[in-house]
Amino acid sequence: MSWKTGRFVITLSVALMAGPGLGWFERGCAQDQAPAVAADERANSDATASQAGSRTIALSTEADAEGWRPLLPKEGLDGWEITDFGTEGKVYRDGDLLIIEMGDPLNGITYKGKDFPTNNFEIYVEANRLDGNDFFCGLTFPVGKEFCSFIAGGWGGSLVGLSSVDGFDASENATTTAEDFENNKWYRFKVRVDDEYIRAWINDEEFFRQERDGHEFSTRIEVYASQPLGYAAYMSKVAVRNFKWRPIPPVKKAGE
Repeated sequence: MSWKTGRFVITLSVALMAGPGLGWFERGCAQDQAPAVAADERANSDATASQAGSRTIALSTEADAEGWRPLLPKEGLDGWEITDFGTEGKVYRDGDLLIIEMGDPLNGITYKGKDFPTNNFEIYVEANRLDGNDFFCGLTFPVGKEFCSFIAGGWGGSLVGLSSVDGFDASENATTTAEDFENNKWYRFKVRVDDEYIRAWINDEEFFRQERDGHEFSTRIEVYASQPLGYAAYMSKVAVRNFKWRPIPPVKKAGE
């Protein structure tokens, strides 16, 4: 574990002393994993777009000089839907910003298409927790035929990690760490999924590198509706901007 481990232990101790009800990541809940789903139902690595009625849903192919492609349209939420958590609130655009009002407890959006890759990609997003004290970046994404969520600000506001690895959520696996997040401050997040690892950065600092081989990945059942690609927040009002992705080359193995 990185140097952040010591700070996580301190943060975790404070959270435990504060008592229950600090958020989504409470130990013992990781057993409620979503049921297995056939690959052809939840993952599609084809470059073709999906159909929603008679309208084609497809990600933008316009890329900037570094290969980044926008995940959101310039206006509105075309191609996305407010995630059916059953507890969701309002989600809307305010200029270039995506505003996710506080849910009770969850709120967010889910991509309706099937053209997002399942391997060898990066996702970048900037987020600002305007109100609340729990995770303000719950980014769900494919990992091959499985799915996983990058969490920032969970368990009372500081937890960082992947949910879930081998059935253990972001509070209890090798990616578990912590960061002191402040409200009304922008943070930069990047997640990379390649043939070997799932990696994550906050403000250009790498926080963890989770090996894929020999491990199973899943989402907690609470955010199952965020699959295959979604953004969620827990008991927090959040502003999101610069939500984008880019493909990356496959990892070259020895002898290739």
